[in-house]
Amino acid sequence: MNSPDDTIVALATAQGISAIAVIRLSGKDSIAITQKIFRGKDLTTQPSHTIHFGSIQDEGNNIDEVLVSVFRAPNSFTKENSTEISCHGSPLIIKDIIKALLKQGAHLATPGEFTKRAFLNGRFDLVQAEAVADIIHAETENARQAALNQMRGGFSKEIQLLRDELIHFASLIELELDFGEEDVEFAKRDDLKKLIYKVQSYLHPLIHSFDQGNVIKNGVPTVIAGKPNAGKSTLLNALLNEEKAIVSEVPGTTRDIIEDELVLGGISFRFMDTAGLRETTDFVEAIGVQRTRESLRKASLILYLFDLSNTTVDEIQREEDEIKKMNVPVIKIGNKIDRADAELLKILGNKDYVFISAAQKKNLQQLKDQILNLFQLSSVKQGDVVVTNLRHYQNLKLTDDALNRVLSGMDSAVTGDFLAMDIRQALHYLGEITGAITTDDLLANIFSKFCIGK
Repeated sequence: MNSPDDTIVALATAQGISAIAVIRLSGKDSIAITQKIFRGKDLTTQPSHTIHFGSIQDEGNNIDEVLVSVFRAPNSFTKENSTEISCHGSPLIIKDIIKALLKQGAHLATPGEFTKRAFLNGRFDLVQAEAVADIIHAETENARQAALNQMRGGFSKEIQLLRDELIHFASLIELELDFGEEDVEFAKRDDLKKLIYKVQSYLHPLIHSFDQGNVIKNGVPTVIAGKPNAGKSTLLNALLNEEKAIVSEVPGTTRDIIEDELVLGGISFRFMDTAGLRETTDFVEAIGVQRTRESLRKASLILYLFDLSNTTVDEIQREEDEIKKMNVPVIKIGNKIDRADAELLKILGNKDYVFISAAQKKNLQQLKDQILNLFQLSSVKQGDVVVTNLRHYQNLKLTDDALNRVLSGMDSAVTGDFLAMDIRQALHYLGEITGAITTDDLLANIFSKFCIGK
């Protein structure tokens, strides 16, 4: 564990061979440590936000020609002295430069330590810090815009304003407790009710936005399921427009989960082709079937295929009864429509089926439209606040529960000390969202999920 006084170093760009790589240092001695292995201008005398050409040498050995960017506190990402060394993207060069910096007193950064220092030094709050990681991992335009909106701080400012108003009322109620024997009411109960309604009018839309935000951030795990040879692998290949899965007439070809992602309507869908659901004595296939059932329980959407060329109405009814038990949104797909019995199509035509031919890519757009109908999202625009983080959602719910207890307490005419306790609970949960209240365990959990070098 590095101390706040240590100078930390890490590769800030992706691992692997590339044209260039950036090695980042932060800490009060970062400029001086970089200067010890840099041959060029004296970095310790250079102004902030300047770039300098030179070479990196270690014990007389020339490692690489580089550009060094100098950032002086407090005008850097971490609000500490900082340097960034741009070198050639050879893993060997990167390793040798970092090794040379470690010899001069730098310490390897832990995951997310640069962003953690930025938070601890007041560059931004915890919501904005988490948004940095969300921007890095954003895979759709909606996810990127939602993260940018949070990083700009609009959500944090609203939370802080509401918290400040609650703090005002909490202090008045605490003052009442000091004058308990005199029966004085500093915090008018009607005004407190109005304030809580005001806070909840902001909290409730945020809480309700999480369903949309979770889809935007994490995508939709979508399992393609059905009996063997229903056309699951063919459908996956057709949706992705590539030969991702092996297609064979032999039942049980797919024995493990094959998956890939596709963006539809600004939403990332993670499609998973699974082993066909059937009883089998084949040990390996049985493992695949078990994994299929586990995936179905975790899915947010199931695309269930029925083979229209080789299935009776009774068999379809039995399969429908089974998938109802899964309690997961299901789109029922009649596949191989080109080979279907006309009478069967007539019977199923009165039900909520999408009829396709995966092999001929027929009616695939109709299927995609049906998928998107289940997850109708409006595009996220600049300034929109959408809750995408489970931690934020849980704290907002806990805040709302505490405020409801305050309202119930006032209706029951409970004493001020009980009201104060619930208001303090609400303040605590709001404070945890932005980082006004933190614990070492909370910070460790959040920043451990970041990349090293960020």
